[in-house]
Amino acid sequence: MDFVSHISLAFQVALEPVNLFLCFLGCLLGTFVGVLPGLGAAAAISLLLPITFKLSPESAIIMLGGLYYGAMYGGSTTSILLNVPGEAASVVTCLDGYRMALKGRAGPALGIAAFGSFIAGTFGTIMIMLLAPPLAGVALKFGPPEFVGLIFLGLTMVTYLSSGSMAKALMMAIVGLLISYIGTDIVTGRERFTLGIDTITGGFDIVPMAMGLFGISEVLLNLSLSEADREVFQTKLRDLLPSKQDWKDSSGPIARGSILGFFLGLIPGGGGLIASFVSYAMEKRIAKHPETFGTGDIRGVAGPESANNAGAMGAFIPMLTMGIPCNVVLAILMGALMIHGVTPGPRTLVEHPRIFWGVVGSMYVGNLMLLLLNLPLIGLWVRLLKVPYFILFPFIFLFCLIGAYTVGNNVNDVYIMILFGILGYVMKKYGYEPAPLVLAFILGPMFENAFRQSLIISDGSTLIFLSRPIAATFLLISFIFLVSPLALRVLGKQRPGLTLKD
Repeated sequence: MDFVSHISLAFQVALEPVNLFLCFLGCLLGTFVGVLPGLGAAAAISLLLPITFKLSPESAIIMLGGLYYGAMYGGSTTSILLNVPGEAASVVTCLDGYRMALKGRAGPALGIAAFGSFIAGTFGTIMIMLLAPPLAGVALKFGPPEFVGLIFLGLTMVTYLSSGSMAKALMMAIVGLLISYIGTDIVTGRERFTLGIDTITGGFDIVPMAMGLFGISEVLLNLSLSEADREVFQTKLRDLLPSKQDWKDSSGPIARGSILGFFLGLIPGGGGLIASFVSYAMEKRIAKHPETFGTGDIRGVAGPESANNAGAMGAFIPMLTMGIPCNVVLAILMGALMIHGVTPGPRTLVEHPRIFWGVVGSMYVGNLMLLLLNLPLIGLWVRLLKVPYFILFPFIFLFCLIGAYTVGNNVNDVYIMILFGILGYVMKKYGYEPAPLVLAFILGPMFENAFRQSLIISDGSTLIFLSRPIAATFLLISFIFLVSPLALRVLGKQRPGLTLKD
């Protein structure tokens, strides 16, 4: 198929009535989730995953994908109006977005966030269409040793780029790998680490596990906190369309943020969070008057918001073409595809073209929907932010219970979800992130399978990982990232937030 045929197939799938509706539903729910502080795209996708089981694979991923980048859009609303990020990637937007609201410029801040996100999302979608096919061709040349190195690099990057202690993130990745090995051995067919419990003979299911770690844990965490007076900043939201001067100031940051965010999104462990921070730092560094940042500079909103959404788009490429999710949300999306019998990888474009190009087409449509949704519904989101947690979160808890049960009509899945919910709550209370655990859980079986195949090829010699240039390069980069925090600490230049000391 040539490029024109790909475009035709993309819009043919995306504009089917059922897919068009599901894309709209995903974008609307994603914006809703992004607005709610503390919930997040990972929790929302985990909660809604069971209702996609009756859908076709392309319809399911279109809806869940819309929810993902919809949440990236919606996170800016609370950052600007409430000074509380709805999404982790919107933390940077608080710095200047809320200051603009205090000056009576909430409208332009919200407007430039929406337009910047739309431009960056469209750029990211075009880049996916251009880069995904050649990258898939390169991935076809990868053998088991190369996949071992790539997966190991992905897990290393997730721990290295974690917002908290690197040691804790590494511990969570190891725990995730160990949990992934519970169940039936993929080679011998023997049970392992099941302790004779029939429920986990086939291993843990990603759906109740993710719902517990992200959904239930957030309910428990928020309900354990004292309900502070959450005052939404009141301002008239007129003049949402940025002025000519606003566009002049923002055009450069939007362009740079789009390019930077997309390529950072390709890196395992990167995505919107890292992209938004890097974009803000870059804009502040190249500005003629950097002292205006943090006081209500529109460039501090335009750059990070663009980088955030471009990063969300870029993260789809490694997942769809190599089967390597860059972040926890993509790991859950990958799990959703596997539930539908589709294993993402180099053959996805050939064996499942409707899925790949349907997702790409839905990104175009979804970005336009999100632009149209974000501006007129801001008043509704402001009212939503005033709903007390003790009213909102019991409904989330109930939805979790129903969703976990409908996975296999098995009450044991509910118990597993609650177990992981308690585990997730304890982890978050003590600063342990669940994202490395879930990523390692998804990648664990792939890593084990590729590792065993590599040893079979080499007659049991581990030197195969060093004799293959691509695999050796991945492992060398991983080693550098693992030892660099310790080296920096010895040199007295340890990065904040990446300490090896708890």
